[in-house]
Amino acid sequence: MSERANAAAPSPRLQKGAAALSLGALGVVFGDIGTSPLYSLQTVFSARGFAVNTTEADVFGVISLVFWTIMIVVTIEFVIFVMRADNDGEGGIMALIALVQTAVIKRQWAKPALIAAGLFGVALFFGDGLITPAISVMSAVSGLSVVNPAAGNFFVPITLVVLTGLFMIQRFGTALVGHLFGPVMVIWFLIIGLVGLLQLTDDVAMLKAMLPTYAVSFFINHLGISFIALGSIVLTITGTEALYADMGHFGRPAISRAWFLLVFPTLTLNYMGQGSLILDTPSAISNPFFLLFPDWAQIPMVILATIAATIASQAVISGAFSVAKQATALGFMPRLTIRQTSNTEIGQIYAPAINWSLYVAVVALVVAFGSSAALASAYGIAVTGTLTIDTVLFLVVVRKLWQKPLWLVWLAGIVFLTVNVLFLAANTTKILHGGWFPVAVGVILLTVMLTWNRGCKRVTGIRAEREGSLRDFLQEIAKLDPPVTTVPGTAVYLNAHRETAPMALRDAVAFNRAIHEQIVILSIETTKSPFADDEDRLSLDEIDYAGDNIVHLTARLGFKDTPDVPHLLELAVAQGLDDGIDVEHATYFLSHLDVVPGGPFEMAGWRKRIYCALSRNAASPTDYFCLPANRTVTIGSQLAL
Repeated sequence: MSERANAAAPSPRLQKGAAALSLGALGVVFGDIGTSPLYSLQTVFSARGFAVNTTEADVFGVISLVFWTIMIVVTIEFVIFVMRADNDGEGGIMALIALVQTAVIKRQWAKPALIAAGLFGVALFFGDGLITPAISVMSAVSGLSVVNPAAGNFFVPITLVVLTGLFMIQRFGTALVGHLFGPVMVIWFLIIGLVGLLQLTDDVAMLKAMLPTYAVSFFINHLGISFIALGSIVLTITGTEALYADMGHFGRPAISRAWFLLVFPTLTLNYMGQGSLILDTPSAISNPFFLLFPDWAQIPMVILATIAATIASQAVISGAFSVAKQATALGFMPRLTIRQTSNTEIGQIYAPAINWSLYVAVVALVVAFGSSAALASAYGIAVTGTLTIDTVLFLVVVRKLWQKPLWLVWLAGIVFLTVNVLFLAANTTKILHGGWFPVAVGVILLTVMLTWNRGCKRVTGIRAEREGSLRDFLQEIAKLDPPVTTVPGTAVYLNAHRETAPMALRDAVAFNRAIHEQIVILSIETTKSPFADDEDRLSLDEIDYAGDNIVHLTARLGFKDTPDVPHLLELAVAQGLDDGIDVEHATYFLSHLDVVPGGPFEMAGWRKRIYCALSRNAASPTDYFCLPANRTVTIGSQLAL
């Protein structure tokens, strides 16, 4: 999930060729789905509580289900259709939420319900962000048991060491190693495809599994077992959301090329190779991925698999940073400290609070579950829940924004939702065996996001009442006797509303009876688009006040833009802002409200306490708006919610 490094960053698609974009997509987009062969088939045949036999009919049926799951959900639904639904070139569930917010829907309850569902999908994505690093790295490390069965005692410690190193290097960014991700994943896909192909040369009959009749026959003849098996088969499509979410960075053509030319063919060969191996050697269900390789290649593959799993984890962690930043800009999360880790690479950001929260949760998962097989039980709910919500929001966009015929929407809904809901229902059987975890994470995060959004709307309303009309305030102080003192210099007041007087400005006049010679009142509006163009970014209103120059500046930012206030002022000067305003030496004034529970607002007391705690722990606005700390003044007051 990508974003601009600064307000005026150019589109990466204008800077890179098609081959470079496809290579980059391989390193970022496909890490999660590319490492699914490490654990998915092993989970299908080794799951507790039911058994898929290693007979020819069952193996062919499972491999056919795997092939058609990838074909229908990933290839047809997402690569061909869903990725056409972009918001100014951006994809992902946050982009769908923004598109739905712009749609005209007659039923008043429908839009809030759809947005809430989308936010629950965002919350499930964070649950996915917890499980992916744990299960990917642990599955890669588990290859050691193929070489030495006694190594099982070291899986958890080795996994924790790898994960600790991964989260520790996040603060340095991935700019230095990012260019290596693509080539490493090319090697990964070529090797797993080649080893699958070599296995199939001894048994080409497995290619018949591409016929859907095997999947249908298996499902009909073993209805109960096949339904439960779907809960594990869905692990083959983990990372599908990444294809869509990273579209803004690489573009749909580059992702499609990488998928059709390399990823899809090599995944298919590997899964079929694993199926052929299981038929030949039923005991291979213990670890069919690593047992595909000869003895001499297993240690190198454990190393390569660990690197690939780390890349997959890196993509999910970076995605969590980006989603959190977008949710903050759209008003669903408090301000976060966001650090740019690269001056050239788009999407290279670091959010310390998110990083270490993820780390603590991932470590707890590894210790609590203890194996990739146990973690697999918790994985499917997050994946299927997010994909189902994506599908629902996409169908709303197709009907309400694209104005496609109702019959076409119904047809797409019947096909895609049937598949997604079937997988979601199959994964409900895992709830008592670990599936409760991502659901609990989703419910908690959804509650937090809705609480924050509702509390912010109330606080913003109260604040606007306290601030009052800007023009009325200026008229009042113009009549003061003795008049307020004019002091030299430029003052910049950040204010949420265009028409109200900043509380910091009111306090400056009330306590100091002074006003700066040059004043800029800056309001920042977040649009429903991910990025705003420079030519539409700023609008200027001059306000006459007793000969002094007071300017109101409105900055419109996309929800993925960085709110760099000094840069915005420099841009305003370049576009004609009064030359007398000294941006370089300006003093910035912020109004801070200390929100406490106990006011008349009709919201449960525990939710008020959550909002107040989040408000107190939000990132400093000085850092969030990229203000110089030595020239920023914060004036506070208290508000009872």
